[in-house]
Amino acid sequence: MKALLPVVFGTAALLSGAAFAESTNTITFKGEITEQTCSVTVNGSDAHPVVLLPTISKSELKDAASSAGLTTFTMGVSGCSVDSSTLEIKTLFIGTNVTSSGNLATSGSATNVELQLLTDASGSTIIDLSNPMAVAGISIPAGEQSGEHDYAVRYFSPTGNATAGDVVAAVQYAISYL
Repeated sequence: MKALLPVVFGTAALLSGAAFAESTNTITFKGEITEQTCSVTVNGSDAHPVVLLPTISKSELKDAASSAGLTTFTMGVSGCSVDSSTLEIKTLFIGTNVTSSGNLATSGSATNVELQLLTDASGSTIIDLSNPMAVAGISIPAGEQSGEHDYAVRYFSPTGNATAGDVVAAVQYAISYL
């Protein structure tokens, strides 16, 4: 009986650990059902859009927390049915490789540089990709079928001393009608 007791307690400990581990392996799926959907474009392109930032000198990113090359891009929707009130459409940006500061990490050869997404063409408000949330932007008045909003992107060097090279990053987006 004494030899059986450690086996029982050992088995119970293993099973409780397995149950605990299983509960942390949860995948949450989220979706949205709306009265309508619209066709989406980025800078007029509905498939594989590319936003080209200007070529800048590395000296523009020599200081810590410096930014340069503000570039706007337009998210547009069309084919919407807006009946009685204005339709406010939000955009959720999800970075494929996000830095601890909430910017897009780059996969190009330039170093000490990230890309920041901004809520509008003025570049005044940064979109924190480390905490994804839907960003307001596109507003379609009642009776209209399309709308657009300008967002922006820019080079950002958190530490300064950016090196020369190419800069490449990607972000996915989802449109929310709720």
